[in-house]
Amino acid sequence: MPNLNHNPNYNSEQFPDFQAGQSIVTLTDDDGHTLACYVEKSITLSDSGQEYVLLLPVAAPIEIFSWQDADDTLADIEDEDIDPLFPSARAVLAELDLTLQRSAYTLTAVGNIPDADDDSCFALEVDDDGATDNFQMLAQFYHREQRYVACTPLEPLLFFAYRTDVNTVVLLSPEEFQRLQPQIEDQLFEGLD
Repeated sequence: MPNLNHNPNYNSEQFPDFQAGQSIVTLTDDDGHTLACYVEKSITLSDSGQEYVLLLPVAAPIEIFSWQDADDTLADIEDEDIDPLFPSARAVLAELDLTLQRSAYTLTAVGNIPDADDDSCFALEVDDDGATDNFQMLAQFYHREQRYVACTPLEPLLFFAYRTDVNTVVLLSPEEFQRLQPQIEDQLFEGLD
């Protein structure tokens, strides 16, 4: 299970949106990639005394989709297919003064994301029930004659975790989150924009 370790050494030079006193933890995946996250909200359940945290990545999450010209749609890229695309995606985002990083659980970009406009934003259906996610297209690029699109989600990418001790938190599995959702969701999202 991945560990999130508290790291008080981040500062405003590393992360321009960092605010003094805001807690940051680092998520590490099984491959050793890391993802710095703000602790947006923390709650403790009265019946168990367990502390749960809502985490928001410090850097902008990046998604890469392949363009399916035959039916004019975008398709997800499997994690194992990202590595060959990474140099091309990094180069095209560098033209926007963004530094693409191979972070834990999501690609991220450090730098100022360009302002979104109607032409660069789109909704993508994410499941069979018609649910959609909204994205801002940042750049397009080609790899082996296939067109790809690098995007950032317009809604925050959030992670749920529980604290195991003062300096360590562990991600909730999807099953754990489903079980706890009725108890923690209202409190975790209360007061967030």
